[in-house]
Amino acid sequence: MEKMKRAERMVAITQLLMQKPNVLTPLTLFAERFGTAKSTISEDLMAVKGSLMLSGQGHLETISGAAGGVRYIPEIAKEEATEFLSELSERLSDKERILAGGFLYMTDLLFDPSVLRPLGLIFAGAFREKKPDVVVTIETKGIPLALVTAEALGLPMVVIRSGNKVTEGSSVSINYVSGSSRRIQTMSLSRRALEPKQRVLIIDDFMKLGGTALGIKNLMAEFEADVVGMGILVEARMTAEPKLVGEYLSLLQLNELDLDTGKTSVIPMISF
Repeated sequence: MEKMKRAERMVAITQLLMQKPNVLTPLTLFAERFGTAKSTISEDLMAVKGSLMLSGQGHLETISGAAGGVRYIPEIAKEEATEFLSELSERLSDKERILAGGFLYMTDLLFDPSVLRPLGLIFAGAFREKKPDVVVTIETKGIPLALVTAEALGLPMVVIRSGNKVTEGSSVSINYVSGSSRRIQTMSLSRRALEPKQRVLIIDDFMKLGGTALGIKNLMAEFEADVVGMGILVEARMTAEPKLVGEYLSLLQLNELDLDTGKTSVIPMISF
């Protein structure tokens, strides 16, 4: 293979690292692939590191020693995150999204990769320092959001099921009161899905009163898990009624949803 010029090699290195976020790659792999010395690769990585930081796309972690290497940590620039959440709140404030019963239609956005990826990076940046072992959500609409967050953190994802599923094997089930319907429902999680005493990050798409979130926390207690964080995309704040859970981070807040006037107000909740 024809030897690459330095600029071409740096582009190739950047692409390889971004294709495998949070994965430790030994310098020898780059040296062998590009037919150059490890010292030269180290110089290239310093330049790549500076470029990533300037563009706000993330940073590189370097691990020294025989078992060391370099790891790409994906991030989103503060300005980009602020602009993205502002635009998303405007899209969600569209009166056409009001559904009968006082609900907000979000399904199209929750399954749109161009929307999900920035949200995953925002949640990952907010909770990375908590050092979770696993991302947990409940089916169904929270799954894509939790998945992109898990990918950005380099973690596995666990999905809690609604009701009992025979195909899950031995499971732990609890009853909880849904904050939206005020009805008693059941959630369950296979005993094989989550190791005991894990550090858990809970991610979900919507919170009204927090009944589902409280149910997830109670289910995690059955696994002796430590809930180190909870991220919610949209939190409803249309009444003064207190939430059933305490500490959580919501990216957006639904302040008004009027079926008669068609007025909806969704605002960003965090600043960078």
